Amino acid sequence: MSIHTRRGHDGKTLIIKIDGRFDFSTHQAFRDAYEHGGTDIQSYIVDLSQATYLDSSALGMLLLLRDYAGGDDASIAIENCNSDVRKILTISNFEQLFIIR
Repeated sequence: MSIHTRRGHDGKTLIIKIDGRFDFSTHQAFRDAYEHGGTDIQSYIVDLSQATYLDSSALGMLLLLRDYAGGDDASIAIENCNSDVRKILTISNFEQLFIIR
């Protein structure tokens, strides 16, 4: 498991890339990724292209990111999900809370 962050081309988007399992073991690293991303961040992208697993604690972490980023006013996209991850997000109705692409 590893989490990498970088800024998008606009400089105001924080891209958080999850490699491997996205579960409770990543909780602190995921939280550090967005909390230390900078105060000028206006939007977030969670890149799951290399995520092999996602569980209920990962769903909770995404909700914590949403709260941190402004709740209903947050701009968060979850990108590059494999079919299994996409199914979990759909069953959980996360497309109502996040942009999923």
